[in-house]
Amino acid sequence: MKTHVNPGWLIFILALGAGFSVAAIYYAQPLLPLMGDTLHLNVEGMGLIPTLTQAGYALGILFLLPLGDRYDRRTLILLKSVMLAVLLLLCSMTQHFHPLLVVSLLIGMAATMAQDIVPAAAILAPAGKQGKMVGTVMTGLLLGILLSRTVSGVIGELFGWRVVYQAAAVSIALIGVLMWRVLPRFTAHSSLSYPALMVSLVHLWQRYPTLRRAALAQGLLSIAFSAFWSTLAVMLLEHHHMGSAVAGGFGIAGAAGALAAPLAGGLADKVGAEKVTQLGAALVTVSFALMFILPVLPPMAQLTLIALSAIGFDLGLQSSLVAHQNLVYSLEPQARGRLNALLFTVVFIGMALGSVLGSQLYALAGWEGVVGLATVAGGCAWVVRWVETRRLRRTTLQAEC
Repeated sequence: MKTHVNPGWLIFILALGAGFSVAAIYYAQPLLPLMGDTLHLNVEGMGLIPTLTQAGYALGILFLLPLGDRYDRRTLILLKSVMLAVLLLLCSMTQHFHPLLVVSLLIGMAATMAQDIVPAAAILAPAGKQGKMVGTVMTGLLLGILLSRTVSGVIGELFGWRVVYQAAAVSIALIGVLMWRVLPRFTAHSSLSYPALMVSLVHLWQRYPTLRRAALAQGLLSIAFSAFWSTLAVMLLEHHHMGSAVAGGFGIAGAAGALAAPLAGGLADKVGAEKVTQLGAALVTVSFALMFILPVLPPMAQLTLIALSAIGFDLGLQSSLVAHQNLVYSLEPQARGRLNALLFTVVFIGMALGSVLGSQLYALAGWEGVVGLATVAGGCAWVVRWVETRRLRRTTLQAEC
């Protein structure tokens, strides 16, 4: 399986595809006040939109991603690109709340083409350059997560939230055409039937404690991440009278963390992935804890601290994610698609929980409640990694004895 496309151009297209496809599940976050105004929603109703999208992404990862080990990954990517473009267009035309929730769920499922692209990059990478290529594509994916808020916030404020989804549909259609042109056909790694693939997920989960602890820690960090971004636009509107463009602008600050993806992989090679995950979780916890002092600061200083905290916790979360992927992908290379599915299912369950818990806590306890949830979730993730590091150290000492 060879591709004749220039490697640099191929990496760029894969990174672009990963970024634009995963962005589809985050466009709504800075647009929630605009969508709520159009559809007459309260805070809890607005919170359901990103919650359903992220839940759909988790379901798609669990039930669709294992197909990458069984079928031609190129075909799966192209089919999902068509589905995602159509669903984004439908979202822009939705007039009622409940159909919007259904479309949001399906958008999340189709957006899992991003998670088909990342293993494809590993397969297509030249010998000895897998880490660099996957890290570059992950950077595109993570930039898509963060900059999607900036783009949707600005476009939404200028032209309305429906235009955001129309533009997103066009972008995915163009990405689909590019993927059709550059991707070769992929050889299946497994001959298992779909039911057997799903059963094998259970066996993989039971077989590898490293996978379970990595998924749990990253899922907890995702709760913190999602609670913040799902409520930021509402908080800025209520407390600072700022629109969706400003809320999206904070994505630029968070995008600095996405640039850590390739660096985190190199650091994991030098000091160990376990240590990087622990450092990342600590950085997330401290970054959120700093926001407890917001009430005593003047308005401009509050906004500055929020931006600095966004840089810090995104840096910590993305570093932990790359290190956790290094740990998980090394367990069984032939089952990389299924291992990826298990890891990211838990990650996006955490995203969905963060959206709904963040919205509920914001309604009950204000911004301090959201900050408290994020800080506790980050601290629990650090504890999971600390316990795992100690367990591995004991196992190594026992083996040496």
